[in-house]
Amino acid sequence: MGFKQRSRRGRKTARSSGGGDSGAAEELEVECDVSDCKEWADKKVGGRSIALDNALEVWGDGGLKREARRVRICKKCYREWKKARKDEPDPW
Repeated sequence: MGFKQRSRRGRKTARSSGGGDSGAAEELEVECDVSDCKEWADKKVGGRSIALDNALEVWGDGGLKREARRVRICKKCYREWKKARKDEPDPW
């Protein structure tokens, strides 16, 4: 038995033993740090964490709700950030 087959078998048992409703709304906790955005930045829904310096290049000083080392952003804002940085050369 290969590793993929073992992994798939483990996923099937985990899903069936989950109990509870599978269609229930998940509790989201982390809000996007971009000041104009009201979306959620949880990993479950595609949220990402980027460095503060990179976020400041796109949204500027007043564009963020908080300034920590890592900024949590939603999927929509991450795509916006990627498009803004698309033409810049890689630093390494």
